[in-house]
Amino acid sequence: MARLPRLVVPDQLHHIIQKGNDGKVIFADPEDFVIFIRWLKEASKQFQVAIHAYVLMPDHLHLLLTPKDDTGLGKMMQWIGRHYVPYFNSKYHRSGTLWQGRYKATILEAAKYFLPCSLYIESNPVRASLVADAVDYPYSSYLHHIGLTNDPLITDHPGYWGLGNTPFQREAAYKEMMERGLSSAEVAALTDATLKAWLLGSEQFKLEMSKLTSRRVAPAKRGRPSKQTKPD
Repeated sequence: MARLPRLVVPDQLHHIIQKGNDGKVIFADPEDFVIFIRWLKEASKQFQVAIHAYVLMPDHLHLLLTPKDDTGLGKMMQWIGRHYVPYFNSKYHRSGTLWQGRYKATILEAAKYFLPCSLYIESNPVRASLVADAVDYPYSSYLHHIGLTNDPLITDHPGYWGLGNTPFQREAAYKEMMERGLSSAEVAALTDATLKAWLLGSEQFKLEMSKLTSRRVAPAKRGRPSKQTKPD
């Protein structure tokens, strides 16, 4: 079966997952994380892609972002690969691809899924048992969202600004949401939609997005179509 074209719509919220080839490590020491973040910042500005949340895990990464046009996202990811992969291969005396195929991406309805997806991304190190608390993991946007750092990579999303009228209110509200956590159903829905490249949102949102892209935004309904009754 031919793979679907990647679903990209300008000015919409996108969730990206990029995995290491065969589950292998793509960040082996602190320098790797720092260099990747530096290049991600440069590429996001160059190709007009706003980064709202991220986490770099040892063997994969997540990005929550909004591209300005329909080509910037792909160009950004390609540019990063052209810089980071040769650096990693040279440093660790390896060759060949670093990524497990092309990155996974989908569109999310921002009003409904920005906050859950941002929390989903930043709680990844806790779910993976790398840390007991997301605040202890340095390679994500969580410290920015709770006011412990000012991350120059991050462009705050309107969904984050809607948490309060002051930085203190927003940071406290976000921290409280992280402490409450996400349900297993929310985690499963966000993971599944992104890995399968199906849009996540209301039926109205899917209808609106389907008018802006040449490919299907959701899987076809299972089962045979119902037979129409013949007129008398």
